[in-house]
Amino acid sequence: MGAARGRGVGGVGGGPEAEAAEVAEVAAGAEAAGAAGMAKSRGENGPGGPAAEGSLSGTRESLAPGPDAAATDELSSLGSDSEANGFAERRIDKFGFIVGSQGAEGALEEVPLEVLRQRESKWLDMLNNWDKWMAKKHKKIRLRCQKGIPPSLRGRAWQYLSGGKVKLQQNPGKFDELDMSPGDPKWLDVIERDLHRQFPFHEMFVSRGGHGQQDLFRVLKAYTLYRPEEGYCQAQAPIAAVLLMHMPAEQAFWCLVQICEKYLPGYYSEQLEAIQLDGEILFSLLQKVSPVAHKHLSRQKIDPLLYMTEWFMCAFARTLPWSSVLRVWDMFFCEGVKIIFRVGLVLLKHALGSPEKLKACQGQYETIEQLRSLSPKIMQEAFLVQEVVELPVTERQIEREHLIQLRRWQETRGELQCCSLPRLHGAKAIMEAEPGPRPTLQPSPSIRLPPDAPFPSSKGKPKPPKQSQKEKEQWKQAKASAQLDKPPTPSQANVAAAAGDACPPQDVPLKDPAHQDPAHQDPAPQDSAPQHSAHHRSQDSVHHHSQESLTSQESEDTYL
Repeated sequence: MGAARGRGVGGVGGGPEAEAAEVAEVAAGAEAAGAAGMAKSRGENGPGGPAAEGSLSGTRESLAPGPDAAATDELSSLGSDSEANGFAERRIDKFGFIVGSQGAEGALEEVPLEVLRQRESKWLDMLNNWDKWMAKKHKKIRLRCQKGIPPSLRGRAWQYLSGGKVKLQQNPGKFDELDMSPGDPKWLDVIERDLHRQFPFHEMFVSRGGHGQQDLFRVLKAYTLYRPEEGYCQAQAPIAAVLLMHMPAEQAFWCLVQICEKYLPGYYSEQLEAIQLDGEILFSLLQKVSPVAHKHLSRQKIDPLLYMTEWFMCAFARTLPWSSVLRVWDMFFCEGVKIIFRVGLVLLKHALGSPEKLKACQGQYETIEQLRSLSPKIMQEAFLVQEVVELPVTERQIEREHLIQLRRWQETRGELQCCSLPRLHGAKAIMEAEPGPRPTLQPSPSIRLPPDAPFPSSKGKPKPPKQSQKEKEQWKQAKASAQLDKPPTPSQANVAAAAGDACPPQDVPLKDPAHQDPAHQDPAPQDSAPQHSAHHRSQDSVHHHSQESLTSQESEDTYL
């Protein structure tokens, strides 16, 4: 499996036959288109030229345009590599592919402009308050990723979802430092040979020595310096190219780091042990998802590496139609590697999951060809996304199966040589593992009270003010006297009357003189005082109780 890495180009493409076909295809397109510019670069910056003073310098100069292009404004030529190679008269689709090429698509499901603007507004709100949304409304983010990120915000959203934005903030100037450092010549040569194979019909990469290929070289070289123990793997090139279509080189580099270290750790190591383990996991999950397809592949003794290596290592960037690729990546950045497993299971299920489809797959060769030339129907954006969302494969199932396959690996092959970190399943897990230099979230109250409203207690009623020992004694005496001469009224009125005599509410309005307690009026004849006192105390207690009930009810309404 070591030969499948960046040292050769057959591992990802599926063998020498696929490589020969790919080289022929590229030679017919990008090589012919950029022959003039490439010859000019080689003639001016050959081994004997001034660029031969260093390995990095020579490699970078061979990718740079000639001196005539230096006189023009660099910014004005961004994204115009197709014009430099004679494709100015050809139309470009909305994804940047030349219309009529393999990367371009036909009829697409267009999102209505009104819906697109609403989604952009919602995503802008989320991105401007990202930490709060991730902490409190992660499910909503997941649903919106399943619907598709608006194209104008996709690059920014991928940076936030993957944690690349946090990595960039934690390592200011790191990419520039790596970019200016000389790289390992063995990796630089391999990277340079792979550049023209990455999406040769996209306007960013159609030109040999164009801006797209220069940035791709910078990102891949920086990663070999950032992780020298891993070096370069050929499958990293299409991953980095997709990122560069949506963001500048520095941001693309940190997103690539997150994919290689958090989403797909160990995929690009020298022995490719992680991808072999995931192949066994995929095959085991297939038995539950589609027993027919699992039985057929078992009977044909087809190793999962023969059909899933390019799928997983390139995250389907070289397999699906481009609109489907972007939707899969939206979900992948949010939910993690389980999306890659789900897509693979959906493709296997619909390609080999029925007896009718197996009639054309009588042998190994026919089966492999069936998986390499998948039906456009099952790769169509709306159909595929719906199937992926509904497929019941969870992180827990994947991790459980991973432990089973790891145990089997250790029993048959020994310990893994690559000790990579455990993978993290999606944006939520990455954010929790790497909180980043962000301010502490301040909880915002969900219940707002008026400024002058009393703060309610746990029972929803205002707490009475604390009473001194003297007031408590007076309250007891008043209660005892009330027990002696109370009228036939409810018991609650007595308690309220006693409490009102001891500690009247502060917000009760003043009464009319006619309703005042006789004790507070002018002196009256002694024989009529007890009768009037008892009568007015009863009325006063009812009045106090109604005021207290009203105050409590208002507080409860305000709280609720």
